[in-house]
Amino acid sequence: MSSHTAGSTTSGDRARLLANSAAAAAAAVPNATYSTFGALLPTSVPPADPAAQRLLDPNAALDDGVELVADRGHAKSPTLTESVRATIKLSYLNVLLVFVPLGMLADFLEWGPIWTFWLNFLAIVPLAKLLGFATEELALHTSETMGGLLNATFGNAVEVIVSIVALQQGQVQVVQASLVGSILSNLLLVTGFCFLCGGYYHRDQFFNATAANTSGSLLTIAVMSLLVPCAFVMSQPDSPLVQDNLLSISHGIAVIMLVIYGFYLWFQLSTHASLYAPETEQETEEQQVSLLFAGSLLLLSTVTVAINSEFLVSSIEGMTEEWNMNKSFVGLILLPIVGNAAEHVTAVTVAMKNKLDLALGVAIGSSMQIALLVIPILVIIGWAIGQPMSLYFQTFDTTVLFISVLITVFLIQDGRSNWLEGMLMLAAYGMIALTVFFQV
Repeated sequence: MSSHTAGSTTSGDRARLLANSAAAAAAAVPNATYSTFGALLPTSVPPADPAAQRLLDPNAALDDGVELVADRGHAKSPTLTESVRATIKLSYLNVLLVFVPLGMLADFLEWGPIWTFWLNFLAIVPLAKLLGFATEELALHTSETMGGLLNATFGNAVEVIVSIVALQQGQVQVVQASLVGSILSNLLLVTGFCFLCGGYYHRDQFFNATAANTSGSLLTIAVMSLLVPCAFVMSQPDSPLVQDNLLSISHGIAVIMLVIYGFYLWFQLSTHASLYAPETEQETEEQQVSLLFAGSLLLLSTVTVAINSEFLVSSIEGMTEEWNMNKSFVGLILLPIVGNAAEHVTAVTVAMKNKLDLALGVAIGSSMQIALLVIPILVIIGWAIGQPMSLYFQTFDTTVLFISVLITVFLIQDGRSNWLEGMLMLAAYGMIALTVFFQV
């Protein structure tokens, strides 16, 4: 979202208005005398274009800038009909909205856990897309900083909602597995496809290495927040006090991680915003829906996601028993697809257009939000509702997360990518998924 600052006028605007003024003057004075360099001599010259005179007057520059900004600020807001039409045409995923009522009916009419799980699974995919769309539109109606905060807050709203529902039902293992799975799918699956598909069309692709390395450092700190509680448990003798101390350690680390995330937002949006600014000027995004419609859509999508998530999580127990499937596979592999399918497609699409900074912003940025924001928030929510949600995850989950972050940091540190690096990431994800599927 780029805009001209008040008090500044582009050289293109000056040249265009001055040329119009000169043409008008020449047409009005066809027999006027011109100097050697083509300048119109002051012989009965008519008044110049007022707009051009204001451009030449330095005292009027500030007023001009204010007027230009004011004109853009009064752009016509989309009507209700235009907002509805834009939402309907948003994505082909809207076709899957038919599963929203079907998923609810599956639970009410007791169609069985398998039907309930998969119908609600498919229902949440388009709802996640609508929720993200509403967030982006709200960001367009606010300042750049507030827009960044909105995207950071609601960027992983689906994961938060599904996890809170599961946490209320006491399924801590499913919550932990789904959070690690979301990070893994973004780091390895999405980034891998971005490198592979982008490398198919472009021999080598380049991205902002400084911003990428900063993200890698933050992800390393996030993994450390899981390794420390794991090391604590492994080093302690069996004692009833270990669990209580583990929860206290987890609560303290969660607060520290939230503070780190707050400083990261300050770093990204304020002190070092230039590191995350696009190198080339981007077109100004137009508002597709009105402010009221975007807010209503965000509220409706959030409530609907919460309802379908309730049915989805409630059916996990029965579905895993009937299909003889372990919960780790559901949490680590299947559930992350629910909230991330839409943004996964977006990331790969922009990578194929050689916009790798944007693609990595979606993939790695989402991983950081989960690691630095979502996991600590869920630990604190578990603390508030009396659920033993700690930062001591399954040893397997913590190990594969550490290796995945290590691989990602190694591959992004040079600021360039190719299709082979994408294949390596996809191979790593395939190994993890295969191992989780056969876990007992």
